[in-house]
Order: sequence, then C-alpha cells, then structure tokens
Amino acid sequence: MPIQGLNDEQRGAATAPLGRNLIIASAGTGKTSTIVARIAHLLKNGIPPHKILLLTFTNKAAGEMIARLGRYFPSEIVGKIESGTFHAVSYRWLKERYPTLTLKQPGELKTLFRSIYEKRNFKRLALDLQPFSSLYLYEQYSLYQNISSEGFDGWFLEKYPEHELLMDIYMHIIEEFEHEKRLYGFVSFNDLLLWAIEDLRKDNIEFDEVLVDEYQDTNTLQSLLIDTIESKSLFCVGDYDQSIYAFNGANIENISTFTTRYSGAEVYTLKTNYRSSAPILSLANRVIEKNERIYPKKLEVGRKGVSHPPRLLIYNELFEQYQAISEQIRGSRTPNDQIAVIFRNNSSADGIEASLRELGIPCKRKGGTSFFDAREVKFLLDLMTILVNPKDMMAFIHLFEFAKGLGSAISKEIYQSFIHFGEGSLMRGVLDPTITTLPKLNPTKNQQLGLFDDDLEIGSVSRFASLDLSEAVRSHPLLKHPRITSEGVLFFREFHTFLRSIKNTRQPASILQKAIASKLYEKVADQLATQRATLKSGEIDTTKMEEAKERIYRKAKLLLELAGHYQDMHRFVNAMVLGGGELSEGEGVNLLTVHASKGLEFTEVYVVDLMDGRFPNRKLMSKSGGSIEEERRLFYVAVTRAKDRLALSLAKSDRIKQLDFIPSPFLYEAGLLKGTPESFS
Repeated sequence: MPIQGLNDEQRGAATAPLGRNLIIASAGTGKTSTIVARIAHLLKNGIPPHKILLLTFTNKAAGEMIARLGRYFPSEIVGKIESGTFHAVSYRWLKERYPTLTLKQPGELKTLFRSIYEKRNFKRLALDLQPFSSLYLYEQYSLYQNISSEGFDGWFLEKYPEHELLMDIYMHIIEEFEHEKRLYGFVSFNDLLLWAIEDLRKDNIEFDEVLVDEYQDTNTLQSLLIDTIESKSLFCVGDYDQSIYAFNGANIENISTFTTRYSGAEVYTLKTNYRSSAPILSLANRVIEKNERIYPKKLEVGRKGVSHPPRLLIYNELFEQYQAISEQIRGSRTPNDQIAVIFRNNSSADGIEASLRELGIPCKRKGGTSFFDAREVKFLLDLMTILVNPKDMMAFIHLFEFAKGLGSAISKEIYQSFIHFGEGSLMRGVLDPTITTLPKLNPTKNQQLGLFDDDLEIGSVSRFASLDLSEAVRSHPLLKHPRITSEGVLFFREFHTFLRSIKNTRQPASILQKAIASKLYEKVADQLATQRATLKSGEIDTTKMEEAKERIYRKAKLLLELAGHYQDMHRFVNAMVLGGGELSEGEGVNLLTVHASKGLEFTEVYVVDLMDGRFPNRKLMSKSGGSIEEERRLFYVAVTRAKDRLALSLAKSDRIKQLDFIPSPFLYEAGLLKGTPESFS
C-alpha cells in the first residue's frame, strides 16, 4: 500500500481523522504521495470510492494520482472516484442534469456579448466620457465572477466611479447576455462553477471527503464551491509560501484563514524536502522566513550525499551575464534537459536564449514568446534572409505584410513583379529595373474561382502625385500595379532607400545597424508599438506606446550584439534563422518564468537578473495584488526548483539602457551579500 513508503509527517497527514484538515506541503515534500496515500487510507477504511471527490488544477494531475492508485486497487474501484479540475467536475455534474448544456469558449461568448453591446447607441447620450469597449466590459465581468460575491455594479463602480452614468446600460447588457446564455444553454468556464453552486444549494451531492490539491491557488469562486459541497471531511493540500498567482485571481486568504473559517480545523506540516540539497534549502529558509509566518515551518533535508553550496555570479554588464551563463552551461556535465534558467521578467529570457543559440545549445522556452519569434526580431531576420537568399519569397512576403493595405496575396505579386522587373534578380528589380511592364500574374482568368486578370488594368501613377517620392521611386514600374496602396508605395520607398544604403556594405553588424536606424524599421516599430499600446477601450496609451517602442529597439539592439560576432552574412543568418527551428524544439535547456517553473525540478538551476527592480519587480509590486511578500515567495519557488546545483546571478549595469543596478534585497536576506545595497560596488 502507498502509505507504507511515507515518512512520519506524511503518514500523520494521510491518516488524519475525518474533519477539516489543512496539509502544508512545502516544496519537494511529497504532497502527491501524501494525497494518494490519503485516498488509499479512505478506501481501506471503508469509504465508498464514489463518496470521494478529488479537485486539482489540471486534469493531468488528477489522472496521475488515479493512475498511482490503480497500482493498489482494481480499476472498477478507482474508476468510481470523482476527480478532475473544478471546471471538469462541475461540467460532468451539470451535463447529468442539463443534457443540452453547451460549454462555449471565451471567443464565442465575446462575440455573443458584442452582438448585444452593439445594439446600444452610446452616441445618443452625448457624454464626454468614452464608454468601455465590449471586449473590456466582458473581461471585467469575467474577472468579477472569479473574485467577488457582491453585485457587479457596486464592484465595478469602486474601480471606475466616473462610469456611473453608464452603469445602467452596462448592467442591462450583462442581464441580456445572461438571459441569452440561459435561453440557448450556453455556459462559460465561470458559469460552470456558478451553476454548480446554484444547483448544489438546491440538491446537494454528498461526499465523505473532498480533497483539494494546490489549495493556495484557489480563488474566491472555487472556495465558495468547496464550501457549498456537503462533505463530512475536507483535506486541503497547499503551501502558503508558494502562493504566486494573485495576478490571476488566486485568493491567499483561502489558505491563511483556514483555521479561523473552519471550527476544529487541524494543520499538518510536511517539512522534509527530498528534492534539494542542504545548502539550497538553508538559503530558501533564510529568505522565506522574512515573510509573516502564518503556519510556522522550516524545511528539513531528507536526502543524503555530496552537496554544492549555491553560487553568486556577479557581472559588469547585462549581456555579459547571459553570455557567461551560456558558456557555463556549455561546459556543464549536466544533460541539457536537466538544466533550467529561471527569470522573473520575460525580457531576461531574450538575452539568454540568444546567447545559447549563438553557441549552438538547444533550448526550449516556456512562459513567454521566444526572442526569435518576436515580430520585431523576425522582421530584421527576414530582411537579412532576403539579402542572403533573394529567392526566399516567404521572407519577402513577411516584410511587405507590414505595409498597410497589403496582404500576403498582394505582397506575393509585388515579389513576383520585382523578379520580373529585374529579369530574375530581386535586387535589380527593386533598384534598377530593366523591364518596365507589369508581369502577367494571373494567366488563367476564372470568374467562378474569383480570379480576375487585374494585370490588364494598369494603375495610374498619378494616384501618388501627392506623395513625397524620389525620382527613382516615382518612375518605378511597381507604381503601375493596380492594387498597390499609398501606404504600400511609402513602405516600398523606405525599402528602396534601405537597400540603396547598404549597396556596398558587407559586415552583418553594419547592415543590421543601418536596418535598425532606417525609416523602414521605424515604420515597423511604430506599427507594433501602436498595436501593443491600444487599450481594450480602443484608445492608445501613449506611455505604453513609448515603453513598447523601447522594448522593440532593445530586442533589435540585442540582435545587433549577436551580429557583432560574425564577419559573414551567410553564417549569421544560418545561426540565427536556419538553425532556429531545431534549437527551439526537442530536448534542450529549459528557459522558464518563475510561474512556469512551479511544480518542476532540475538538477542544475540558474536564477538570473537578481537586481532590485527586476527581481523583485517593483513595477508589478505597485499594481493591485503585488507585494514584496509575493515577490519573496516567487524567489522561494525559483530556488527550490534546484536539486543539486544553484547559481544566482546579477549584472551591475545595462549598457543599452545606460542603467546601473543594485542587487536584489533577497541576496542580502540569503546571506550571499553582506552590508547594504548602497555599499555595493
């Protein structure tokens, strides 16, 4: 039986009397084994399997626990245990009562919400206030359902009192939305829990015990569902020190107030860590004990063997840090898939990913977009690709799709036109066309298929008389294309100007530097920054736009740093582009945000960018739900991912942003630095 392999503290929790039990399962202390043993204990003591409910945050976690129970009990027994995520279990219950109920994805429900919203004529109100968009209103309503039990209007007006004049309209939209969903049997993920709570209040399903995994991550709505279910016993497993999802609605008070909310509640603590070595655990303890101790505990070492003390790595400059860590990873004997680089901010991952790729070290990124997949980086790489391989039509199409009014079909025609104008040479077709007639792009006219011979309809160049164009661009045969727009011509003007500027340039870094400084890239950066700064209300946040533009150029300059190591364009493009797909797939070094690393473990871990402002992230701390305590919990989660080797790194400056850093306060709390941040040099 699974209970035989437990230590005393795990066994004590697994065999606890029925009641309200909270198990504080610290990092690496075997919470899954304890939950499995608890269910086995219940079954062995005569609790019917259908009277046991296991609630988890992923169906995979529930499946793994049930599979482990299947080693000790017949499938017909474990198959009767009710298990799964809060949503999956609620959906099964509701489908039994409402067979026609249909779960709809957020995108579909947003469309329904918009159809109701758009029937309102806000303009007739003649208000100075801009109403929120349908998308923003929908998302606010969805957030409200997760975190509040008061009326939506009261909750909403606390945040946006200036919208009081519009509140009746907003409420009427929501009421009609709820009516429409009920009419057609549509439910959202939030509705699954709300409907389940509503039905359970009328006709409850009785359980002998409800078990909840990752209890510290439950939100207000999930806690309400747990309380609505009639159960003789509650077995909640979690860790106050690993509560890191406040931004996603998790309510830490669910776990912190457990003993006050449930009369006679018992708390069991799993404190023996079987994952990390003694020096790593000692460091984790020193830091996390600075937080308020809701449930006193201290991790103890449960493994033996040689241990390595955590290392502090200090570098003069940010990118130097990423390159040095990549070199250390290359020299490590630990398999790549057992190495993790963990970061607080996604921007930290760009430098390490780029440095690993330069060394040919495979890596996989979770918890953010790959540096090489960012559109501002892909644009530059597509530009470099075209210079190396002018026959790469797709790279060209990706470039010209940034021109407003040009889609992939027209961009493809423009590429074919340049090849035609240059008699097979793209560069000649752009810069010095020898043929001035448009090519026949649609040789087969087929009205039924929607193909028309537009090539016979030569566009008038006079359409662009008002545009500021050089003579070379104004006389270019591309302007005769019937479907090219003014924006397309202006984009071509900058593309033409850039290609002329690099005609005699060979060094990859020099070419890239001119590309980044060009008006062509300025257009792309402006477009991307505008998209990223457009609020859900449709307005453009100018502050966000400037920040987005700064991040775009920062990525570009990081790519420029890499280009400086190459003398040959082919080699640079090969390293950055051609090997990109291979390096981002399969087994490789794990690049993870702290949130994405939770629940995982690795032989060797690097926690990077431990500078005040980046980790802890002071900007996020200033927003709702952020605090130094949560940042400290994030640090605790990050360092306890390491089994054998842990390295913590920081840089003194950022050359690109011209910033100086001071170390993270967590490094002082960990005892790796002495004195105060002000004395650091």
